Amino acid sequence: MSSVFSPRMLRSLLPPLSLAALLIAIFWLQPRTMSYFGLNLLLNLAVPIALATIAQMFILCVNELDLSIGAFVSLVACITATWLHDTPLLGILALAALIGVYALLGALIHLRNLPSIVVTLGMSFVWLGLAVLVLPTPGGKAPEYIRWLMTLKPAVVPFPIIACIALALVVHVALMRSAYGAILRGAGGNPRSLERAGWSILKIKMIMFALAGFFGVLSGMALVGLTTSADANIALRYTLLSIAGVILGGGEFVGGRVSPIGAVIGAVTLALAGSFLSFLRLNPDWQIGAQGAILIIVLALRVLISRAEKRT
Repeated sequence: MSSVFSPRMLRSLLPPLSLAALLIAIFWLQPRTMSYFGLNLLLNLAVPIALATIAQMFILCVNELDLSIGAFVSLVACITATWLHDTPLLGILALAALIGVYALLGALIHLRNLPSIVVTLGMSFVWLGLAVLVLPTPGGKAPEYIRWLMTLKPAVVPFPIIACIALALVVHVALMRSAYGAILRGAGGNPRSLERAGWSILKIKMIMFALAGFFGVLSGMALVGLTTSADANIALRYTLLSIAGVILGGGEFVGGRVSPIGAVIGAVTLALAGSFLSFLRLNPDWQIGAQGAILIIVLALRVLISRAEKRT
């Protein structure tokens, strides 16, 4: 019985329990949300946030931090709503080039031993400037196939729930259950041992940054599929949301400790937090602070559980 309620088990259960508690509070405040249409509306923007959080998770997995993911998703959204819609080939080439640039950023940070916070902060201005050049004023149009996918209405279970579950499981199996996934995570946990074993940390960081770029591209495309248009500032808040989602889901800033399933749960929790605060009729000026308070409470609980785990 003690093993069931061990600190390690409580730590792993904290993200889903936080999500469940928030859902219960929302259902109590607004019973109409306890329906297919209500859940679909609540979780409408959870998919692009979850994709951006997974992108951030790959960066954190190798002990780096990306402060440009929000601006990057905004740029992708602008390209999707313009070039990808009007000239698909140019749009595809541009998005592929962005993923390549992300991989090169990983190489630059590793080879020159640069702090990723500084490099990615600088790149956030580059992405934002390019987004303004691509789409100076809000507008554009989502490609029909992306719009169709993001507005699917399958029977019984809303599409955002299916998409988030599929995303969490696919990334979990690839990163946490495969042999190469263990090597990728090892670059954050014990890079020296990997180097002694003959693995290239440079190659691993380039792969992880490229994966972050890939999921950032998916996030921007999904966001445009929901909003049907784009704006250079459409996803700037995704930077902090993605970091908070990974940490809320059980990830760590160092050591290669991440959880794809927890990251998606953390992203969904943050997506629901805004609706919860709106149902409380909280002044919008206070909502950001309230979201931060929710995050601090959950993280404080995790710290207490971690300390209990160390004692045992």
